[in-house]
Amino acid sequence: MRYFIVIVALIATLGALFGIKAAQISTLIHFGEAMAKAGPPAESVNTARATAETWGGTLTTVGNVVSVQGVSLSNEVAGVVSRLGFESGARVRAGQVLLELDASVERAQLGSTRARIVLAEQTLQRSRALAPSGAIPASQLEADESSLNTLTAELKALQAQIDRKTVHAPFDGRLGIRAVNLGQYLAPGTTLAVLESPESVFVDFTLPQTDLSQLHVGMAVLAQADGKDTPPIPGTISAIEPTLDPETRSVRLRAGLNNKDERLRPGMFVRVAVVLPEEAPVVAVPATAIVHATYGDSLFVVEPKKTEAGEPVMGPDGQPVLSARQQFVRVGRARGDFVAILAGVKAGEEIVVSGAFKLRNGASIAIKNDVKLEPQLNPKPVNH
Repeated sequence: MRYFIVIVALIATLGALFGIKAAQISTLIHFGEAMAKAGPPAESVNTARATAETWGGTLTTVGNVVSVQGVSLSNEVAGVVSRLGFESGARVRAGQVLLELDASVERAQLGSTRARIVLAEQTLQRSRALAPSGAIPASQLEADESSLNTLTAELKALQAQIDRKTVHAPFDGRLGIRAVNLGQYLAPGTTLAVLESPESVFVDFTLPQTDLSQLHVGMAVLAQADGKDTPPIPGTISAIEPTLDPETRSVRLRAGLNNKDERLRPGMFVRVAVVLPEEAPVVAVPATAIVHATYGDSLFVVEPKKTEAGEPVMGPDGQPVLSARQQFVRVGRARGDFVAILAGVKAGEEIVVSGAFKLRNGASIAIKNDVKLEPQLNPKPVNH
């Protein structure tokens, strides 16, 4: 009897344990089915509406300022600096003497040659006076003429050597930092200073080949240096490169700017806007909404989630469940924090502007617009 009671107790215990486990497994199965029906949890995103706008015809890019005239001054021949005619940052005029190298030896030779030329001229005069009477042979006259011509050529050569030891300013402009000192020996080609003409500058920039049909010489441009609240500097396109870069498929352009107040310096980075003659309506979206990929650009459009029968899916709160539909688009030009959508999105559609990188087509989303994004057409971030 005792064994029987023990066996019955064991069977009852095992039956209770089996029932508990079966209930747990059934609960997990029902929970999994509910999760599968509900789908993955909703992703939190920020959204905004695509807007219809009329953009002024501008093509924006960045450029580099270069001088219209700019050279690195250097000496042609070796020598010791005997005179300096400029200081760092000075303004100079065309033809102004900037530097002279020691030419005392050449000047001494020049004086000797001039004395010999005087004697040769006197000898030639006597020979010309005696030649008609036959007092001297004709060969003597020819020799005296050749001697004078040789000395004259030597004089010009010595003068040229002296001139090569003097450096003149080739044009009006402003000098940079002086790199030589008085008494310094200079090898040929030593840089003395940089000379720039700052009154007029060029800005070089590139634009994609899709904009090439809208560009021509003489179009107005506006250049703005970063970190400055001063108005942009107007200019015009002066040249368009006839060939495109085969790697970037972009065309290089050059615009001339009036820089009398010297706001721009060669080498500066500037923002360039090419002013187009007409305005056009566009559908604008924040640039953060665009998902770039090798197979194309896309964004996510917000729409109610629907069942296979086409009925909207309702959430526990009684509100429709929202989902993200991936839409491929054709992106146009950018302006500030916005880009123009040429095809794929209509004005008024709600799109995901933050958090799109974690979405997939048909994913459930939860809109969290507590943190406001404020994209601007003409942003001016603080330059730190």
